[in-house]
Amino acid sequence: MKAIGFAGYSGAGKTTVLEQIIRVLRERGMRVSVVKHAHHDVDVDVPGKDSWRHRKAGAFEVLLVTEKRMALMREFEAPRLDLSVHEMLAELDPSVDWVIVEGFKQSELPKIEIWREPAAGDKPRTLRYPEDAAIQAVATDDPGCLPRDCTLPVLDLNDPAKIVEWMLANGARFEYASTPPNNQENPL
Repeated sequence: MKAIGFAGYSGAGKTTVLEQIIRVLRERGMRVSVVKHAHHDVDVDVPGKDSWRHRKAGAFEVLLVTEKRMALMREFEAPRLDLSVHEMLAELDPSVDWVIVEGFKQSELPKIEIWREPAAGDKPRTLRYPEDAAIQAVATDDPGCLPRDCTLPVLDLNDPAKIVEWMLANGARFEYASTPPNNQENPL
């Protein structure tokens, strides 16, 4: 499987472009999984339903299975800020073609930086790539507004098919190795 991260400022359009990239990959017959970092408490279970009741009763894990999907909910006994992206990738089906990782900007996974000029009145946004060797390309809607010259490939944020073409052409660099370089695990 190939794993690629997408990192950028909140409001830069990561989720929107990833929806489009996932669709393009699926149209090309590829299986895609996603790992998404959320900065807040989320609950995918429905209060009052059996699976919710089992979790509230103290179950460590609840595996909910229907004829169309499966959802695993795992309760941590204490907040886990130290989960590495590798631990999360290990939970996924390794037979998928691509894993898209949204967020986890500190991870050493090869990634594309999503950059948009901030809205009027917002504080300026720097580029992460000069300090992050894992960034392989920058996707933007206006290369002329980048805060500095970019020495990496610059991809058109408004053309997800071209981003996918670049990903496929450079697929070897995204082959996932379950052991991070130098055995360093990067937390969220």
